[in-house]
Amino acid sequence: MACASACRPNRLARFTGAARMRAAPQPRHQGEVKVKLKVSHVALAAACALSGAHAVAADVVKIGFAAPLTGPQSNYGTDMQKGVQLAIADFNATHPTIGGKPVTFQLDAQDDQADPRTGTTVAQRLIDDNVRGIIGHFNSGTSIPASDLYDRAGLPQISMATSPQYTARGYKTTYRLLTSDAQAGRIVGTYAVKTLRFKRIAIIDDRTAYGQGIADEFAKAVEAAGGTIVKRDFTNDKALDFSAILTNLKGVNPDAVFYGGGDAQSSPMIRKMRQLGMKSAFVTGEMSRSPTFLKVGGDAAEGAIVYMGGLPKEKMPGFSGYAARYKARFNEDVITYSPYSYDGTIALLSAMKDANSTDPKVYTPYLGKVSIKGVSAPSIAYDAKGDLKDAPVTIYKVERGAFKPVDTIAGN
Repeated sequence: MACASACRPNRLARFTGAARMRAAPQPRHQGEVKVKLKVSHVALAAACALSGAHAVAADVVKIGFAAPLTGPQSNYGTDMQKGVQLAIADFNATHPTIGGKPVTFQLDAQDDQADPRTGTTVAQRLIDDNVRGIIGHFNSGTSIPASDLYDRAGLPQISMATSPQYTARGYKTTYRLLTSDAQAGRIVGTYAVKTLRFKRIAIIDDRTAYGQGIADEFAKAVEAAGGTIVKRDFTNDKALDFSAILTNLKGVNPDAVFYGGGDAQSSPMIRKMRQLGMKSAFVTGEMSRSPTFLKVGGDAAEGAIVYMGGLPKEKMPGFSGYAARYKARFNEDVITYSPYSYDGTIALLSAMKDANSTDPKVYTPYLGKVSIKGVSAPSIAYDAKGDLKDAPVTIYKVERGAFKPVDTIAGN
């Protein structure tokens, strides 16, 4: 504002008029005054030009994000969101130029409450906000219906969804942040029978797209490996009392109980199993690789088998530097999902940079060709469907209140 007002002609006229009046009694200095005025004009014009250039220096490009940020699954969403925030900050720090212009990326975050109906409302809101790409949603149940809207809008979406259905419909806009359930279910089901020697297995799922999907894939792999599914039952993602289901399962006496769902159910479930005196092993997925599972499960969680797509933190190639930046920004340690959302965001922004365009129609084909070194893996790259290439699965066991990695199995 100071520069703009200083450049107004009437102010300059008063300034130069006053200078001439002060200079009149000393004619021998008139030349000097004129030179000084010329220099002042040049400097002032240059300053104004620089100020104007700075004001329009960068185009703001919005990146959409959606996940549960309130409710019982908000721990997942906020974990994921922090990876996106850090990725945008790191990418902006490189002072990117796209299409010959400086750009600044800005996050547009929305809360889908882990609810499919809210998820589609949020998706339309992000489309209306003219975002240029989507990181999210977290849940398969919200990601799949939202992906219909994003595809129609031509917006690339990189989701934490693991359901095979998410990338199975032929959309050119759907990409993953994690190993799919088709990959993980095959690996974990086979591992349960062949390595852990569980022959008789019961399965419970929460009837969500994720929970039922991983349970189906796990069951197929168990049977293909020579194991037997002695019983299948289901609950929902709001339930907290599992007395009836587990009392029924106790009579079957399975070697292991597999649960497909989140930590809000898995942690009270394992507590109830031990209260009922069940000795069956407990096997569950990445949504239970969380502080909540350990805290709520308590001593009952000891010995639980929990798998997670990707490498353990100790083997992630960029984790140490990432963890330090994360700690400096958020004043807390990395939890579970943020390294994957970080890598997905960098992949999205790198595709724009490679295409020299933030137009989704232009850069989307480049996203399928991205190959970058990630925080979470040596290479982040996608196959023709949008699934991650070479996606491993790590098996963890809860020991002394912590997740101990015991095996990492390569993906296909």
